Amino acid sequence: MTRDVPIRSDGSYVLYWMQQAQRSHDNPALDVAIHHANTLGLPVLVTFGLDETYPGANARHMAYLLDGLADVAEGLKAQGIAFAPRFGSPPDVALTMARHAAVLVCDRGYLRHQRAWRRTVAQAASCRVEEVEGEVVVPVETASVKREWAARTIRPKLWREVERFLSLPETNPVHHPNVDLDPADGLPPVLVHDKRATLARLEIDRSVQPVALFPGGERTARASYQAFLANRFGAYVAHRNQPQTDDVSHLSKALHFGHVSVVRAVLDARAAAPNDEALDAFLEELIVRRELAINFTWFSEHDYDRYETLPDWARTTLDEHRHDAREFVYDAEQLANAETHDPYWNAAMREMVVTGYMHNYMRMYWGKKILEWSATPEEGFATTVRLNDRYFLDGRDPNSYTGVAWCYGLHDRAWTERAVFGKIRYMNAAGLKRKADPDAYVVKVARLEAEENRASTP
Repeated sequence: MTRDVPIRSDGSYVLYWMQQAQRSHDNPALDVAIHHANTLGLPVLVTFGLDETYPGANARHMAYLLDGLADVAEGLKAQGIAFAPRFGSPPDVALTMARHAAVLVCDRGYLRHQRAWRRTVAQAASCRVEEVEGEVVVPVETASVKREWAARTIRPKLWREVERFLSLPETNPVHHPNVDLDPADGLPPVLVHDKRATLARLEIDRSVQPVALFPGGERTARASYQAFLANRFGAYVAHRNQPQTDDVSHLSKALHFGHVSVVRAVLDARAAAPNDEALDAFLEELIVRRELAINFTWFSEHDYDRYETLPDWARTTLDEHRHDAREFVYDAEQLANAETHDPYWNAAMREMVVTGYMHNYMRMYWGKKILEWSATPEEGFATTVRLNDRYFLDGRDPNSYTGVAWCYGLHDRAWTERAVFGKIRYMNAAGLKRKADPDAYVVKVARLEAEENRASTP
């Protein structure tokens, strides 16, 4: 979203409203703001709106986010840039801080509330507004102008464009540094270096506690990713569907909060790849599957997290089998408490509740079983979305919403018809045992629980 008016000649600074790309490096929106500031002879001011009413916000999400903002503050300070995060709804914060700005630069979000924020700002700002896309490799509308059916339909469109966008400009030095710039805007400041005090003042759900095993921030994210590239990338192809192992990148959390640039991640993977097979498999997930998910939420703005978004064939087959007898039916509370008959599913739910993460192969099994164990497919879909949003650090994200819908037929085809599922792809414990070692996964989750309990104990 943009507001195409002339840059204000009486502006006191160039404002970057940082909301999605929560990082001080490899950030195209920040680079544009620095370029404007250097051209105009002005300092750069970065703001962020910390909104306690954010959909599904709880102590887990907020603690991870505050880790990231603390890193941002340090990274910006080193570049001579002021950081003034504020409590309040993001569009209100952006509009307030823009009153004395020559131009407002913002990054791009892909969910409905993020898009609504940017529309509000573009319509109401008193200065020029420029939106910069930097959270995908190929810009959404360049990749496709419509909702794609599957990975096979978007893959060639993406790969035709990847090389053109697979670069990061060098960040220009700030010509007019001013780290003390802090407008008297009347909004309460966020003390990013006092996480305990900041969390204490937020009126949020505290029943979902922060995770000690996975701290947030761009420094931690970069270190974690580099460790994967150096030590585990070689095992990625063999182990990516082996939940008892940990040969995965753990990038999803960092990408969700914008702590890592996806372009930088691709470039680093290319430089470190042990072989073409590992690189191809990894980039299929990092580029094709992730940008298919963003395509889905972008072109399904109003219903990407609702049952109605499923393809017609999927809803038809599920409707035909809605009255099938179910051997087990669990309510939302039983599921959240991991109180099912299935030890593998219970372990997956415990991994999610305790660590905020779940191995991707188990996510598929987890979602399929909620469909099987719910009284209706609509109830199962809604429960899966609620659990996704509540516990996952990378929930409330295009990737995770697409993952939920995939369990119910999105981006898939019809399979052999069976009870309850109809023609939706089926998964069961026997399949897990054929393809992986779920008993070892149960042991792994118990170890992770013990590690998290030790790490989180004061």
